[in-house]
Amino acid sequence: MSKYTYPNKVPFYKFLLNANSMAQNPIVFHNKWFNEVGETFAIKSPFYGYVVLTRDVNFTKHVLQKQHRSYRKSKIQITYLSKYVGYGLLTSSGDYWLKQRRLIQPAFHKEKINDLVSIINNTIEKQVDKIEPNSLVDLYPIMNELAFKVVAKSLFNFSAEKEVLERLQFIIEKLQLFIVKELRMPYKKLWYYLKGDISYHMKLVKESRRIINSIIVDRRKSNVSHNDLLDMLLHVQYEDGTTMSNQQLIDEILILFVAGHETTANALTFTLKLLAENKEVLRKVEDEINKTSLSSLSPLETISQLNYTKCAIEESLRLYPPAWITDRVNIEDDSIEDYHLKKGTMIGISIYELHRNKKYWNNPETYIPERFLEENRKEILPYYMPFGAGPRLCIGNGFAMYEMILAVKTIVKKFNITSNKDSIKINPLITLKPVDVKLKFNLK
Repeated sequence: MSKYTYPNKVPFYKFLLNANSMAQNPIVFHNKWFNEVGETFAIKSPFYGYVVLTRDVNFTKHVLQKQHRSYRKSKIQITYLSKYVGYGLLTSSGDYWLKQRRLIQPAFHKEKINDLVSIINNTIEKQVDKIEPNSLVDLYPIMNELAFKVVAKSLFNFSAEKEVLERLQFIIEKLQLFIVKELRMPYKKLWYYLKGDISYHMKLVKESRRIINSIIVDRRKSNVSHNDLLDMLLHVQYEDGTTMSNQQLIDEILILFVAGHETTANALTFTLKLLAENKEVLRKVEDEINKTSLSSLSPLETISQLNYTKCAIEESLRLYPPAWITDRVNIEDDSIEDYHLKKGTMIGISIYELHRNKKYWNNPETYIPERFLEENRKEILPYYMPFGAGPRLCIGNGFAMYEMILAVKTIVKKFNITSNKDSIKINPLITLKPVDVKLKFNLK
């Protein structure tokens, strides 16, 4: 008898029968099996051994927090992603990850992010001015452009030509699309090689690294301070007094672009759609924003006053977490509750399902920002993980919240937003992407 015990199992033939549909939208099948089998279930693959999927908070906290030293990110993130976006905080692991996290963390402390607020706010205002009023528009491309520009200006304030950043944006978006194809359809890898897709995208990787390297080289030669993230990253020091090499900087900057703009674009798209469809919530957000507009507040002071707006964004992140799933692999045998898992077991943690689990949330499918009011937060925060949990909690969570609050404030202040009433469709890729969300922006 095996000494290993696993959660209730979904037969592998069910997985095979639904493989093509799961490649399109795995969330539907995750939800079905969670409801049928339990809060945590396993699938035994003849090729990879057991894969465990959970929406249980205790299981999740064991893996991400309590026993995090026994777990590493899977090859999906460490090997496949790093091929395209470098070996930065998102894709590294072990001692190197810890060393980089300790080095970079100070650049994202609240005081440092406060210094960037004017850059973030000015960039948002310029992008919002470009929104075409009085017509139904596709929302995601607008939010994607806004979020990319915010990251670019926060990283490279006054350091890169417009054409250079536009090329970098094109490359990053091309790489993101191809990464998803390669991860979802690994059986087509040979075809991608023969067709020249992999060669083409690796050339784009090299080009993106050349672009960023040239910006770094120019900045190193300059004696001018720009008070942006690149300045901070150039000057942070390891314990021995050394700083990051250009290659390390390129890795971290690529990760900041990839992880920092698409997730925020997704979240803003979902948030504005939810506001447009929930008129009472939108009215409260508008009232709060109008009240702050009556005072001569700085952008940073404005953020501190927009408490209900922040709740509206947090509730959107609960329903539609951009980082909808995360994975880990145990590097040694481990026991979780009644289960004893063999070394090398892949654990999938569905943040999307955890955030909608009836065990932890009242009316989990309903958009209720009041959940996040100060008097209610203590009860729900143990089950809320839009930025992950444990030591690998997203380093840019404060930056993202500032950006989203200022973006919602700027848009709602300028426009009356209305929806075409279509239901919200999602595409769970590496991040949870909105599909075909259209809004109308009428000038106030």
